[in-house]
Amino acid sequence: MKIKVVIKNLTELKQLAKAFAETLKTPMIILLKGDLGSGKTTFVKEIVSALGCNDLVTSPTFTLLNCYHAKYNIYHFDMYRLSSAEEALGVGFAEYFDKNTLDGICFVEWPENVQGLIEKPDFIIEITKNGVNTRTIVIKGEEQ
Repeated sequence: MKIKVVIKNLTELKQLAKAFAETLKTPMIILLKGDLGSGKTTFVKEIVSALGCNDLVTSPTFTLLNCYHAKYNIYHFDMYRLSSAEEALGVGFAEYFDKNTLDGICFVEWPENVQGLIEKPDFIIEITKNGVNTRTIVIKGEEQ
């Protein structure tokens, strides 16, 4: 499965996030790729909201992991500050990426910084900034 959508504003992003949230179940691992400021955290924020959590969703750039409790447990990772899979394992992240023990959904920003840590993601989402408000979002499913 591959879906490509061009969104022009936050309303369209919310609609896409809501539709995507309806496809989610546990356990799942979703990778988010895109440049700084492309909207990865905003997309996660809208998904978390669509799943029934009204907590303030922020980027886990400095904490590395934020947890939210919605319809499912949500684990939001930002690997921007890490330089290897070994570094991620050193801070105890292995259990989150084992679907035999995962009790929720993981969203992982900057997965390219921890190559080899996550073997079989359920989705890879690539967000490209085309302008001030316009984004191209490509969602690739299991058979990437």
